[in-house]
Amino acid sequence: MREKLHTGELYLPTDETIVAEQTACLELLYDFNQTRPREQKKRRELLQKMFGKIGPNCYIEPPFHANFGGKHCYFGDHIYANFNLTVVDDTYIHVGDHTMFGPNVTLATAGHPILPELRQAGYQHNQAIHIGKNCWLGAGVVVLPGITIGDNTVVGAGSVVTKDLPANVVAVGDPCKILRPLNEHDRKYYFKDRQIRWEELT
Repeated sequence: MREKLHTGELYLPTDETIVAEQTACLELLYDFNQTRPREQKKRRELLQKMFGKIGPNCYIEPPFHANFGGKHCYFGDHIYANFNLTVVDDTYIHVGDHTMFGPNVTLATAGHPILPELRQAGYQHNQAIHIGKNCWLGAGVVVLPGITIGDNTVVGAGSVVTKDLPANVVAVGDPCKILRPLNEHDRKYYFKDRQIRWEELT
């Protein structure tokens, strides 16, 4: 059963070996979520133990929720996650450098069969998620199993991503659809009519 976590096949998550491993991961997650704001060093040390891989200069704001405590998450450098990032990391979640998550984002790799008999028997399947570099997922975004999001893409708040998104687009909605590509307007304005004053930025 343990091997089927990462093959996309149906498996039983109640398998004793899986539950024992998951429980050990959740113990570390509990410790992370109980840290005080001044305990930044302790948080960083715990994240190194919890994650499959996490790069330097990452900041994850507790509370953080994860089925395997981040064990199957592979995060790059300079990743920021606001409150209540939920990763259903029953299989791999890959996130590129400089990606940002607003509050209450969910990355869900686990799925359950449509056929009721299989659900009743407790079967599950997992499909990996891949999110590129320098993406921004706004508050409340949900990413479903098996999704790939390309570099630099912005996903608007409240969107439900049901299909892959390419690089360099703004996408919004439920289900999430491409609104437009990134363009020259984005080099001039950072919010509505507010201009970017490049000369003032360091």
